[in-house]
Parts: sequence; structure tokens; C-alpha cells
Amino acid sequence: MAITRLFTTHRNLLLVGFLVLLLIFIATFPLYGGAFRIRVLTTMLVYVVLAVSWALFSGNTGYMSLAPAAFFGLGIYSVALLQDYLPFPVIIFAGGLFSFVFALLVGLVTLRLKGIYFTIFTFGLVIFIANVINYMEARVFTRHGWYFIDLDRTVLLYTMLGLTVVTVLAAYFIRRSRLGLAMQSIGGNEEAAEHMGINTTRVKVLTFAISAIFMGAAGVITAPSLIYSNASIAFSPIYSFIPILGAVFGGMGQFYGPVVGGALFGFLEKTLRAQWATYFMLGFGIIMVVVIRFLPNGIAGLVPILQSKLGGVIARLTKGGQSEEHANT
Repeated sequence: MAITRLFTTHRNLLLVGFLVLLLIFIATFPLYGGAFRIRVLTTMLVYVVLAVSWALFSGNTGYMSLAPAAFFGLGIYSVALLQDYLPFPVIIFAGGLFSFVFALLVGLVTLRLKGIYFTIFTFGLVIFIANVINYMEARVFTRHGWYFIDLDRTVLLYTMLGLTVVTVLAAYFIRRSRLGLAMQSIGGNEEAAEHMGINTTRVKVLTFAISAIFMGAAGVITAPSLIYSNASIAFSPIYSFIPILGAVFGGMGQFYGPVVGGALFGFLEKTLRAQWATYFMLGFGIIMVVVIRFLPNGIAGLVPILQSKLGGVIARLTKGGQSEEHANT
């Protein structure tokens, strides 16, 4: 019981210590990790940003958005259009701003839709943008795709790490703000939230746009590692589905769930795609079915169960040790 009591009492302190160690590990990773492992770690951070950003809106409001690929792709194309005119740090801000404005406009039009209609629209939005850009490239720019500036992979890792920290902190504080409480009210019962005086449309549009900022910035940082991209690559539906799989697999009931799930699926996407390019999405689908069937609360849902079982085992061991001590006396 002393161990479980210690964990419960100092949970926040232990969590902070773990996060500090994790940041130190990532910051020093280029010193002993190879080039491929640096790319894998960067990809993991990309999907953490996408999963946390998606969960910020969809996990709280209950609206299933398939639009992450649209905002991520806008970030990639921000680099294509601005790399000859602006320094890279400025392009990161510009990509986030473009995604914010676009999500704001889209949200004003579409967030009056509910359920499957909103989900279908957001997925159609990704396909629509990709086809429009393909047409514009062929007709206006007479080209197909863009080459990007070459940046050091270590610099990209550190930049993505900084974005990940900002994204997680922003999601943490927003979730605990009045805006976060309003989002959770919408997710619980939107009609009841409206009767309580919450402007549900404004809350949904604002949160949708805020989450797009981080997705667009992640696309900007990812672009140089692609070297070349076109609309089909930049707006690939994989950038919508894998963050959702990661968030659900990690568990949206706890704040750290999308972080764990996004990192895990980022690792799987980078390492398995090279070996089983045809079948790795099938594997993700199987994992998704298994999780929904047997772990509806994701990995995070296992933590309370394991804590209670561990506490019971420790209690029995402690009680058995005390009984034996009394018997000996």
C-alpha cells in the first residue's frame, strides 16, 4: 500500500520527472542515434502533434473530423510557395496561420453539420483540395510537384520537438480552460450546452481552427524531409487516419493517451511501411478493430485497472507479511 500511496501522492511530481527525462533523451538522441533512427523519432513526434491536435477538437466535442490531412498538406505547400522568399522559422508561423484561417472558414460553413455528415464532408475536403491543387499545378504552374529546401535532420528533429512541447502544453491548458469545459459540454450533450448559454457554433469553430494551427506547422517542418512532394503525397489520407488511430488506441479519456498512441503509430508507420508497404494499413485496421472490441478506452483505460490490481497484490503481500510476523512473535 505504501507504494501505491506514494504514487498517488506524488503522481504529478513523478510525471514531471518522467517528462524531463524524456525530453533529455530526445534532445541527446542525435549524439548516438543514426540517421534513420532520427527520421523515425521525428516521424513519431509528427504523429504526436497530429494526434493531440485532433483529440483537442474531436476528442472533446465528439465531432469525428477527417481533415488533419488537409491542414497538414497546407503546411507542406506553404513551404513550396514561400521557401524562396521567407526564412524557415517564418514559414512555420505562416503555415500555421494559413491552416488556422482556412479551418476558420471551413468551420463556419460545415460545423453546423453533425454526425456522419460532418465526417464525410471533412474527408471529401481532403480529396477536393488535392484535386484542385493538381489541376492548378498542371494548368497554371505547368508542373507536377515541388522540391524543397534541404535542412539538417537534427535541426528538423529539434524543431519538431519544440512544436510537440508547445502543442501538448496548449492542449493541456485549453482542456482545463473555460473553452475546454465548453467543448466537453458539447461532447456530453450539445443541446443541453446550448440551453446553458454556450455558443456552441463559436466554440466548435474556434477549437477546430486552433487545432489546425499545429497540424499546419507540423506539415511545414515535415516538408524538407520529404525532399519532393505533390498534392497526392501532401494530402494523403494517411495523415488523417493514423492520428485518429493513434488517439483512439492511446485512449482519449486521459490526456496522455493521444501522445502515447501517436508516438506508437508514428513508429509503426515509419518502420513497417518500408518493409510491408502494401499490408501495413491492413495491420493498422486489425489493430483498430481489436482495440475497439477489447480496449474501448485505449491503453490509457488499462492504467486504472493495472493500478487497482497492483494495489491489491501489494496489499495481500503486505498483509501476508504482517501475519507471518505476528505468528513468529
